[in-house]
Order: sequence, then C-alpha cells, then structure tokens
Amino acid sequence: MAVTVEPLGPTHLAALRALLTKDTPHNLYLLGLMEEFGVVCGPNRAPFAFHGRFADGELTAVLFVGGAGGLVVPSAGSTPHLQEIARTLAGKVTLKSCLGERALVDALCQSFQVTPKVSRVQKLYYVSADDLGPFTNPLLRVAAEADLPQLVPMGAACVKELYERDPLSEDAEGFPVRVRQRVRAGRTYVLEQKGKLVFKLDVGSRSQFGAELEGLYTLPEERGKGHAVHCLGQISRFLLSSLPRLTVRVDDSNPSFGRIAQKVGYLTGRAQRLVWAP
Repeated sequence: MAVTVEPLGPTHLAALRALLTKDTPHNLYLLGLMEEFGVVCGPNRAPFAFHGRFADGELTAVLFVGGAGGLVVPSAGSTPHLQEIARTLAGKVTLKSCLGERALVDALCQSFQVTPKVSRVQKLYYVSADDLGPFTNPLLRVAAEADLPQLVPMGAACVKELYERDPLSEDAEGFPVRVRQRVRAGRTYVLEQKGKLVFKLDVGSRSQFGAELEGLYTLPEERGKGHAVHCLGQISRFLLSSLPRLTVRVDDSNPSFGRIAQKVGYLTGRAQRLVWAP
C-alpha cells in the first residue's frame, strides 16, 4: 500500500468533503472551516493548511493547521492515520491549541510533544429538527454593535470561566475586535432584560452541513431562571429551519449544561478534548 502525506489543494475538495461527511456531526467544525475559508489559504488571510493522508490515492485522514499550530483540528477517524500526518509535520508545527475527539487530541499532543496548560474533557452534543423539544424564547435577538460595551466583558467572563484564561489581559486590543467581528457577521445572539444583557451565545463554525454553537453564557446572578434552556431551544429551532443539524461541546466539569442540552433535545456524541498550550 502506497501511503503519502501532503497538503491539500483545490483538486482535493471533493475528496475532503466526502471524507468529512462520513461522520458529519463529529466533523462539523472542519466542514465549517472548509466551506468558509476553502482548502487553500487566500490572500489577506491568516495562513492555514489542510494536510491529508492518502493510501493508494484515497484520502483517509485530515489535519487542519492554522498558522504554525495556533489551532489544530483532526478529522474524526483513525488515530494511527492522524499520527502519520503529525510525524511529517514534526519540527514545522508548534501545537498551541487543539480541538477534536479525545483520543485523537491526546495522540497529537504526544506526537507534537506538548504538555497542555489547559485541558478540558468535553462531550459533543448534536441535534436535528426532529429531536427538538418545545423550549423557545422569542426575545432572543441578534446582537448589535450598541451591545458591545456589555458583550465584551460577558465574552471575557465566559472564556475565563470555561478555560481559566483572561482574554482581556492576554489580548486587550484583539479580543474586543474579535467580538465585534462576530457581531458584524450576525453570529452573536443575546437576551436582554430591562436594558441589561443576561445571556449570550455565538454561532461558531457554519456550513451547509450544519453549525456549531459556542460561547453560551448566562450572568451568574441570572442562572437558574431557564434562560439557557429557552434560548438554546430558540436559536436551535431558528437555525434548524435552514440547516440539517447543530452541535455544541459541553465540558464534563459542567454537567448542568449537559442536562440543559439534553432537555432541549440534543443527543450525546463521542468524548472530545480541548487543549491550550501557549
């Protein structure tokens, strides 16, 4: 068997799509990256590449590398196949963050000889329109730039709570810019009560195959009032009117959110891991 590892190009788009859609829920993040940015990095974009393993000309595994390792995302599948890709990138990639199935992320950390500073075991939850429960809140709305004075500290608090990082201390200029970009793209939704934002969420990776929700956050003093259940139900119902499926990742350390997702109708997928190694 002839095995090769090489960066993917435009001629590999159909093969990449075919590989990732074999397990769409667990590859939804990569499908979104593929559809939004393409296979080859264009001008005026941060560098990235899809690296593929081929066996007798058939694509069997893919590793997305943003920059020189700022974000690494493996396709769902065989651990040995992903390790083969990692070996070819040794010395070229410095893994700083990685997101994917738990066994694959663990193997990649070993291959790239990285000891993460932050490591979160997660579960992937997924849902289709047929699975949704009756929970809605029509007051959930798309965020506007006028919300940024409240939204930026909410986003920072969400990151700090989930990942024990303070993005405003790490990147005081860049973090607000990224929040503003999501708002301008119409990917942030908020619940406002009496002029105060009490809940927010972001639509992360999105493609024709579905979308992944992220950054769900309720102000601590507003928890236990049903905001997350009804707002997650609302955004899920809205997005599933035009998309086939949604996913969301839930930390094992936050079982209450897992119960919220299941109450809304989300089904449990395979174990995931998020690591950050600055």
